[in-house]
Amino acid sequence: MHRNRTPTPGALRTRSVATALLAAATVLAGCERGSSNGPEGSTTGPSGCPAVHARAQAAVGQAQRTAVPWNGPTSGPSATSGKTIVYVAQTMTNPGVAGVAKGVMEAARIIGWNVRVIDGGGTPAGIEAAMSEALTLKPSGIVIGGFDPGSTSQQVARADAAGIPLVGWHAVATPGPSRRPRLFTNVTTDVEDVARVSGQWVISHSNGQAGVVVFTDASIPFAKNKSELIRKELATCPGVKLLAYENIPIPDASSRIPREISSLLARFRSRWTHSVAINDLYFADAAPAFRAAGTKGSGPPFNIGAGDGDPSAFQRIDNEQYQAATVPEPLSEQGWQIVDEFNRAFAGTPASGYVAPVHISTADNSHGATAWDPPGYREAYRKIWGT
Repeated sequence: MHRNRTPTPGALRTRSVATALLAAATVLAGCERGSSNGPEGSTTGPSGCPAVHARAQAAVGQAQRTAVPWNGPTSGPSATSGKTIVYVAQTMTNPGVAGVAKGVMEAARIIGWNVRVIDGGGTPAGIEAAMSEALTLKPSGIVIGGFDPGSTSQQVARADAAGIPLVGWHAVATPGPSRRPRLFTNVTTDVEDVARVSGQWVISHSNGQAGVVVFTDASIPFAKNKSELIRKELATCPGVKLLAYENIPIPDASSRIPREISSLLARFRSRWTHSVAINDLYFADAAPAFRAAGTKGSGPPFNIGAGDGDPSAFQRIDNEQYQAATVPEPLSEQGWQIVDEFNRAFAGTPASGYVAPVHISTADNSHGATAWDPPGYREAYRKIWGT
């Protein structure tokens, strides 16, 4: 995906403390898929990387805070009226996409706009058809909900020619405005922060001694980039060994993951202590295979999802069922941000530049919640809009 974006003057860009705590990156050298070079010692012994481990512990502790004050925009244009937004969804079966759509609809009711959701069904043809349908409605704005706008380049060009602003969610690799493809802004947490803190959680949780499997979908540039960044962070600790790098397309996860889990358990046995997946749904599909093999739900392996933090992930974490942590997107908050960004576009003002900080949810800090819903944003946006 194209990564260029226009910097916003006076932007409220927020960076996770994890960024400031980043150790100098160590390049991962030649770890082949399925490499059996796992850690030989116990994860309870001395740390395999004391300095990196200390920084990881500090970053993880910061990311696990729940009483986080609102650090997003506090000023902007008051609400415009009579607008209609079309949310084109990659697929509404993706809990992240659906969660953001719910947030958009909630915020639209407050600001007094109409929203229509069109489901692309998760296929290139379906998404292209959904974008074409959105254009025929001549809306005030269109949300690119979780898919690469390059796959619908003709429709994106038509929207641009018609003066219809586009706001993306996970549409390109970086947050903020984009020139090519032309997006007023792209709403997402920073993939570098998400990847980094996911790797740091493994380093911290394992005391710097782990055998790790990474699950990714290399067919999606955003996901492949995230998993490569995770590999880079894991490589900062010599005591953390990458056992396997599993490329499993998300649409194939339900059929392939159970078989792959059985194979990995047979190959690595106790050396497999931790897993990181680019999306929580991999662990939903993995649970039956772990269970059939007699693996304890509480781990090992201890599994963390580097997005999106859907309700089923929270339930697995709370019930200790083959997932220990997630790095969730604040889905509802991002839906409200999308509405606020459109309001700025309609008023002719720049995008807010806001990027939500990363968060880690575990059984210790989620308190039975089924989503990461940080405090303060509803009140802040309503104050900005005057509603």
